[in-house]
This record gives sequence, structure tokens and C-alpha cells, in this order.
Amino acid sequence: MVNLVEEQFGEKNVRKFTWVTKTGFSVSVISYGAIIQAIKVPDKTGDIVDVVLGFDDLDGYVNRNTPYLGATVGRCANRIGGASFNIDGIEYKLAKNVGQDHLHGGIIGFNKANWNSTRVGNKVIFSHLSKDGDEGYPGDLLTNVIYEVKDDDTIYVEFLATATKRTVVNLTNHSYFNLAGHDSGAEELYNHVIMINADKITETTSESIPTGKFIKVGGTPYDLRAPKRLGDAMTSTGYGFDDNFCVNMYDKDLTFVSRVSHPSSGRYLEVYSDQPGVQLYTSNSLPSPYEEALVGKKGVGYRRHGAFCLETQKFPDAVHHENFPSALLTPGDVYVHKVNYRFGVNNADTPHVVLN
Repeated sequence: MVNLVEEQFGEKNVRKFTWVTKTGFSVSVISYGAIIQAIKVPDKTGDIVDVVLGFDDLDGYVNRNTPYLGATVGRCANRIGGASFNIDGIEYKLAKNVGQDHLHGGIIGFNKANWNSTRVGNKVIFSHLSKDGDEGYPGDLLTNVIYEVKDDDTIYVEFLATATKRTVVNLTNHSYFNLAGHDSGAEELYNHVIMINADKITETTSESIPTGKFIKVGGTPYDLRAPKRLGDAMTSTGYGFDDNFCVNMYDKDLTFVSRVSHPSSGRYLEVYSDQPGVQLYTSNSLPSPYEEALVGKKGVGYRRHGAFCLETQKFPDAVHHENFPSALLTPGDVYVHKVNYRFGVNNADTPHVVLN
């Protein structure tokens, strides 16, 4: 039996919902940004810690959340090159909020909206209406994000959207995970073990804009098809990861995307999705040791490489590449994106591998 509790978070119109399972596993989401605010997971000794970066108060999310900690990102996650696109002969100009390009929905994206929320049984449904012209995008877009937590210690997330004009839609959740605990930093992040079900990545420019070509991961630092210590993999890239992996999709509803484990605690996370891509990001842009830290929960200073993200998605900049899965949504159609975050614990020191 899962217990679901609703409470106020900061201002009276911002709501917080918390699920708690029989193992002590718990998840909290807030209506502001439809954000995953906390995920508390037991280890192999029963010790429960919060494994996602975030803030204890609303002010942190409103004024300091430039890294999109835990946020629902939209109308289009990741980058759009040149901050513009053409649909049916009409050019749409978007906000340039990362160099000359567009990132994560623009200056006021979905992460800055206070979503309407409705509780239906064990599910919480968040809804948001993005009006025609918001951040330069065409059409009214009505979006729902549905969260549910079950006794299998899995977070079930479903994104749904409909539009009044042909538009670009690519939603994701931008949680930052550290299975040793949100306060464990890079030292413990490097000790994670990761695998990703992908044979190739999208090639990008130095500005992280896809070229339209693919790179096969075999023989490269991006070959994570077999479990690899994350710190070693990051070292081999020279800086860390901020790359879209092209998931080997199976002919079924959800495909195994990735498994990450933290051997000393026994905690692991498995991600399953119906999306063709996943962005592995190792928080490269969080403050360096020589900069002022981003102060998060319990006054903890978050820094570079202190967490990883697995952002299930369409490929970045898909609107400019006909050979990518389309990110266009047409009136009358429904955008659907399902992703499951399955948490668990290994009682042995050596993690096992589960493909699906």
C-alpha cells in the first residue's frame, strides 16, 4: 500500500505531493515546474537518503534553479540550433538563451510555470497551457504530466500534449541523481557504475548542436553497452558527458534505457522509456571547486560532477534534421512520452545487470 500526502510548499498555491511505499522509499513532487523535489531510497543496510539534487524551499526553485534541478522541461527540451525553425513555410524565432541557440524551452519555460494539479487515486496529474507565441512557439499547447509511485519503488511518468497548430514538442524530466546521496558530490559520483542501451550517439558541434550524423560508440569513450565505472568513462571523454545516446528500441511499449548503480550502498536506478534518445549529462556546468557553490538542500553546496542526468527525449534539434525522429506535433494528434524510474538495492557488493 502506497501512502500519498498533499501539503503546501511555500506559497499557498504551490502544492507538494509525497508518496511513501512499504520499504520507506518516498518521492515528492511540487506543482511549480512539475518538479521532482525529493527521492528518498534505502540502501542495503536500510539507511534512507535523498538521491536527487534540489532545494528545501520554493525560493530556491524560483530564483536559483538555473540548472533545471528536477524540472519538467519544455516546450522543447535540449537545444534548437539558431533559435529558429520553419514549419509549413513559416519561420519561427525563439529566445536565444544559450549563445545563439535555444535551450530547454527558452527564458520562461515549463520549469517556471506553476502547474495546475489534480489527484486521482494514486496518481497526480499536472496540467499547463502554453499559449500561442510563448517563447516564439506556434499554437496553444495543453500539456499534462502524470506521476504515480507504486509499491515496486518505481516512479511512473507520462507526458501528454495536444496543440492547435503544428509545433515542436519534446518534453523531459531533468532530475540530477546521485545514488550515494544528493550531498555526496563528485567523489561518490565517480564510483557509480553505468550502462546505456545504445549503439550510437548524435554527433554535435562544439556548441552541442547536432550535425545530423551519428557516431557508433564501439571503440569510443561513449561505449557504455557494458557496465563501466562512471568516473573512468568520464575521464576518457576528457570532461564528462553531455551527449544524446540513440536508444536501441525494442518492439514493445517501453525499452530498457540505462542502469546505474552505486556498489557500496547497493542502490541502483533503471530507466525504461518509449523515447528514441536519452541525454546523459554529468552536471559539467555546475560550479567548479574554484567557484561559489550552488546551495541546495540542507545548505549543501552542489558542484561540478556532483550528479548525473538521464533525460529521455527525442533527438536534440530534431526539427532541423529529417533523418531524426520527428519532434513535430500536429493538431488532432497526441504527444505521448512514457518513462519509468525503477529504484532498488543489491544486497551484494557487486551489482547485477538487468536488461529488461
